Amino acid sequence: MTTGWNFRIAGMAKLADAPTVLNEIEEHFVEHAEVRRVGDELRLRSPTGQADISLKEEGLLIQLACRSEEDMQLSLNSIAEHLFYFAGDNIPELTWFEPLPDALPNFHHVTVVNTEDVTPHMRRVKFSCDDVSPFLGGGMHVRILVPPAGRPPVWPSLGKDGRIAWPKGDDELLVRIYTIRYVDVERSELWIDFLQHPAPHIATPGADFARDARAGDRIGLLGPGGGSVPEAETIFLAGDESALPAIARIAAEVSSGTQMQAIIEVQDASEEQALSTEGSLDLRWLHRESYPSGAKDVLATESKTLLAAVNEDTFVWVACEKQELRIIRAFLKERGHDRKRTYAAWYWDRQSI
Repeated sequence: MTTGWNFRIAGMAKLADAPTVLNEIEEHFVEHAEVRRVGDELRLRSPTGQADISLKEEGLLIQLACRSEEDMQLSLNSIAEHLFYFAGDNIPELTWFEPLPDALPNFHHVTVVNTEDVTPHMRRVKFSCDDVSPFLGGGMHVRILVPPAGRPPVWPSLGKDGRIAWPKGDDELLVRIYTIRYVDVERSELWIDFLQHPAPHIATPGADFARDARAGDRIGLLGPGGGSVPEAETIFLAGDESALPAIARIAAEVSSGTQMQAIIEVQDASEEQALSTEGSLDLRWLHRESYPSGAKDVLATESKTLLAAVNEDTFVWVACEKQELRIIRAFLKERGHDRKRTYAAWYWDRQSI
């Protein structure tokens, strides 16, 4: 383990199919960390810490080393959550060799200040936050935690196995992942844009919260984490409405002189937004309303055409529907584009609608 990372913890996960889970963890984290696999030993490394996960007879031995206690808690929570997810019905027994604190290190209380419609189907909610410094730089995504109406909120804690212990029953929270669109340091505000899906039959609890939010409403945020602003001289961006807040924030926060090319799919021209930037931005909008009947995977097809011309030093950032993301990811793999210069994530799944 790296010297100088003085916050350490280890644990053992006893589970039925440890080799498969180790493979799943490796495949997932390759998009989020530096990954090295040697036989039955896997190393995940990021700027904040390192996780060594090795196959043992009884399961998986997990060893973490981080720069701070907060980073350690965040890392062990991430490993624990993903381990249980990949184990599926084979529920593991995860034990850490030292007791864990109850409090979540990245939990924030925020209060609704006001709301506004950015476009017909994009609603912005502005929240006041006592300390916005954790949201400057680093990850852009947060989990919003909305308590049930008419009840005092019961907030989550860190369970003994490292997973988040969520309130249940009448105290169950609405939990959804969103992007911090903008951090207003002077006003101590965080802005989050919520897509108001035009299809009336789709359940949209996060969008419903934004639609009904009123000044003074209090919710919780967990984060930030994931999807930081790329550091590169040239960046390619592709996504649909679900990714538009992240693309807009990236454009706004890149260094002066950064060259960007972007392709964004929206319903029609009324959903376009002006994207401010100190870099240069070559932006193309796709309007879903103009597609011929039965058209499929248009964003993926058009993205592949543009990606065929990007150079190997370009950072490729893509977020969209699951199937289209798979098409683009396969194309990048075929071209041999460096995974370290790639962010590829699906933000929604057409099959679940």
